[in-house]
Amino acid sequence: MPGIQTRFQLDWPGFSLDVDLALPARGVTALFGHSGSGKTTLLRCIAGLERAPQGRLVVHGDVWQDSGVWLPTHQRPLGYVFQEASLFPHLTVMGNLRYGLRRLPGAGKRGLDQAIELLGIGHLLDRKPARLSGGERSRIGIARALALGPRLLLMDEPLAALDLARKQEILPYLERLHRELDIPVIYVSHAPDEVARLADHIVAMEAGRALASGPLAEVLSRVDLPIHLGEDAGVVLEGVVVERDAAWSLARVAFPGGCLWVRDGGQTQGATVRIRILARDVSLALSPATDTSLLNSLPVVVDQLADDNHPALALCRLQVGTSSSLLARLTRRSAAALGLAPGQAVWAQIKAVALIG
Repeated sequence: MPGIQTRFQLDWPGFSLDVDLALPARGVTALFGHSGSGKTTLLRCIAGLERAPQGRLVVHGDVWQDSGVWLPTHQRPLGYVFQEASLFPHLTVMGNLRYGLRRLPGAGKRGLDQAIELLGIGHLLDRKPARLSGGERSRIGIARALALGPRLLLMDEPLAALDLARKQEILPYLERLHRELDIPVIYVSHAPDEVARLADHIVAMEAGRALASGPLAEVLSRVDLPIHLGEDAGVVLEGVVVERDAAWSLARVAFPGGCLWVRDGGQTQGATVRIRILARDVSLALSPATDTSLLNSLPVVVDQLADDNHPALALCRLQVGTSSSLLARLTRRSAAALGLAPGQAVWAQIKAVALIG
């Protein structure tokens, strides 16, 4: 069966890991959750750095771990990107890239050249690590993992040690990997903005368990998981730029269910983009608003209502068209005043839409 099948049980004092997941064969799967939820432990089990005696791991039909089968880390065709690049200070960038290839006789120049091109580091090859920025060091670390020609790429919070400016520097390169890599990537993060921008599939983890696993848009729109996102609860929609209004620096994005105006990010007409709408930026009305500064208002249908993570608040899932969803956070008092109930037609008034890629 294509893809990744992973089942691990691991018990430590004060913590246990118990997961059974089927992950996609391509794209970025995000392991998302608070610190201590088990994300990195699961990643290390997949890499073979932690041995779970009752584990099973099958990658693209090949058994890496099962009863009687155990491939040590160095025999697993994977790349691992840590939070810190940990480059050899006495070697140049090229020396660091080549060092890891020495243990793989079959690794050739093609994989190295592709990694250098994908990460845009050709102009850095003669530098020593002391002359690199944090973002450049991270790109070298990712290139080093890709140069091995892995069948699976594991990334453990690669942006966690970077400030905001360096994160913005490296995110476009990660997006390029997302578009062009033909291998699965498992990406550990506790940052909702990174997950929204990069992931196709998400596994929401807590206390060593996977509470949800599925396509990004589907999992983010669930009303039973708001505690994991708090103020960042919201949805990600994929759409197409259908119009650009140069006079007002705006772009109109069409998605299944409607259109939304966003700040123009420079994408060409016809480009596929992602937009993110937070639940706190969506209000509801029984009729379309007039004489308002809001650019975006959509007819929607109430799908689900749930208590939020504060007794005064409710979270409402809204159906937009036949295949898209929004979340709205409102007070329980407002929900009662509007008489909200599943199946009710209302209007979603959207205060902010973020174009994220």
